[in-house]
This record gives sequence, structure tokens and C-alpha cells, in this order.
Amino acid sequence: MNYIKYLFLVFILFNLSCVGQVSDKKAVRIKTGAQQTEKYVDILKNKNIAVVANHTTNINGSHLVDSLLSLGVDIIKIFSPEHGFRGKADAGEHVNNYIDKKTGLPVISLYGNSKKPNLNDLTDIDIVVFDLQDVGVRYYTYISTMHYVMEACAEMNVELLILDRPNPNGFYVDGPILDTSYQSFVGMHPVPIVHGMTVAEYAQMVNGEGWLKNSLACNLSFIPCGNYTHDSLFVLALNPSPNLQNMLSVYLYPSLGFFEGTSMSAGRGTEFPFQVFGGPDLQNAKFTFTPKSIDGASKYPKYKNEKCFGVDLRKIEIEDLIFQKKINLEWLLFAYNNIENQEHFFNSFFYNISGTDQLKKLILQGKSAEEIRKSWQPGLKKFKKTRKKYLIYKDFE
Repeated sequence: MNYIKYLFLVFILFNLSCVGQVSDKKAVRIKTGAQQTEKYVDILKNKNIAVVANHTTNINGSHLVDSLLSLGVDIIKIFSPEHGFRGKADAGEHVNNYIDKKTGLPVISLYGNSKKPNLNDLTDIDIVVFDLQDVGVRYYTYISTMHYVMEACAEMNVELLILDRPNPNGFYVDGPILDTSYQSFVGMHPVPIVHGMTVAEYAQMVNGEGWLKNSLACNLSFIPCGNYTHDSLFVLALNPSPNLQNMLSVYLYPSLGFFEGTSMSAGRGTEFPFQVFGGPDLQNAKFTFTPKSIDGASKYPKYKNEKCFGVDLRKIEIEDLIFQKKINLEWLLFAYNNIENQEHFFNSFFYNISGTDQLKKLILQGKSAEEIRKSWQPGLKKFKKTRKKYLIYKDFE
């Protein structure tokens, strides 16, 4: 290990030992928007409030809903995204409305019969508070939930207050730009897979670029993070969803998410989801794993109870992933080039995940990772110019 890499390793290890901190001349603790209660509690008092929340909607170990109720804020209802209010539902699992036992509040699912708040749900609401921990990846559905919440608020002239949170993948931008022909709930906007924005920055872009239905604009405000820049390395205190269980999986997710649109497993149904990949017919791979049904994470994993051959990425040095600042295409190409039946490698969902038909075409043509990455550059260059208009925090170098 050379001297420069050694210094970088020391920098990373210091940050990973200090949850929510960045390195400067001295350690400075990042504050989420939610933690800065003094900046928004007076705005909420004497009004009817709805909160878009899940288990990550947390202030130093206390749920935001509990904290606001204790401060006399009149919360009327809760809207919950994919995985539910308590974060225990599987990816893609239909979630119904219910009454939260702890608070007695109605929980309205935005991942059930509807992904958008019903206009009747907002008739008695003055302000909607949005506080979800995103991971900065286009196909992670919390930003799609935010889009529909913004749209409903715009239609009903209800203010939306975003309590911003750092983006753990906010230190780079990469991937193909979504072709809106492949627009879906796992990709609603013409942005790259890794967009490098916080949810508040992203919401400003949705408003500013006219991406809401009929070019509506949401009455949007936000509480920014304290002491955060896009060079910050933010370590999540809570897992953002059941299958992103540590920071390694969060950093690998932009690269391994492609496998959701293929015949390969990304490790759902194991103790290490999004840290491995493989399948029963993968060749030249010695590592094995067998997906099992896991309540609250993967009840029906791909290749349930089947032996899979694959690649174990858990020994990757996390600082190497951060240092590269890019999606790794080599794993996808390795998998495609080492299965028995390439004709069945891709499924239709791959277009939604990748956001384009070009990536599949280039892989079928035998293009290298560098050739594929080169094809992304014109779109990324244009997106970065748009992105700059909406940044709240100092950008990465």
C-alpha cells in the first residue's frame, strides 16, 4: 500500500468510526434537518400535520413522530413508502393502510393500492413533512414517493416541508440517463443512476424542471443539513431498508442493482444482500450461497433453496469503492459472459432498472466497460449542468 493510499485509508477509517461525521481540521458532526427541531417546530404548531415517514425518520434514537407529538405538534396522519412505516416489509411487497398501535395514528400506504396520496387524504392537512433517508440511487423508490407527494401537495395547494438528510452516495454522479420511454416507479426522471443529490436538492430539481404532472410546482420548503457537503462521507445510523444492512451494501447497491433485471441473484434471502451476486448456472465462480425465505427482508427470494454459484464482495475494502467514485460494470459483464444460457440473462425489468435500452444493446455487442461508460458521458455532462442549479451544499471536488 503506497503512502497516499495509506493516508486515504486513515481518513476513511476515521470517518467510519464517527457516525454522521466528516473530517476537517477537527471532526464536525453532521446534523440532519430533523435533528434541528428548533428550526421548524414553531412552523408546525397549531396546524394539521401529515408526515411521510418510516423507521429512518429518527432523531437521535427517537422517532420524529414521537418527538413532534411530545412537543405538542398535531400530527393527523402518517404516509409510509415502500417497506412500510416500520421498515419491515419486503421490497415490492404490497402494504395496506392500518392504525399504528403505538400512536393510534392512521398510516396510509404509498406502496399499496396507490403510490400517490389521495386528494381526500390532504383535505384536512396544512403541511406535509417529508423525512426519509434516501441512498442517492435512481431506482431506490423513496424519491419516486416524494415525486407523488409533491404532485398531490401541488394539486391541493398544501405546503411540503422536507427535513433534509445527507446522501451516503452523494460524493459522485454516474450511470446512464433515464430514457423516459422506460419511466416507472424505479425511475421517474431523466437522471443518472447515481445522481449525487440530497432529497431536498432533488425536490428542487423536480419542481424547477417541471417534472410534475401538468408542470405543476409544489409549495416547497426545507430544513438543510448542518455541516454537510458533497465531499462528506456520511455513515447511516439505521439501515435504510431491510436489504441494505451496512455501508458496504449501500456503496455496492448502484452496481449490484442491475442484477435485479437479470437471471442473477444479488443475495436477497441471505445474510449478506447486495454484497454478493450469482445464480445456479454461473460458471467460473467458486463461492456458493443458498437464498432462504426471510420474513421482513425476502420472503420469496430468487432461487429460494437453490444452490447458487457466485462472487463474494464482502472482502472489498470500502475505501476502494469510495475512491473509485463510479458504478462497477465489470461484475455485470462477468456474469453475462459466464452463464450457460445468455439468451435468458436479461429480463424486461432490466430496461426499467438501467433506464435505457442502450446498456443491454452494448453488452450484447460485446462492448467493454470503458466503451459503455464512454457512451454515458454526453448525458452526464448535460445532467451535471442541470444539477448545479439546484444544489444546496458545496459540491464534491
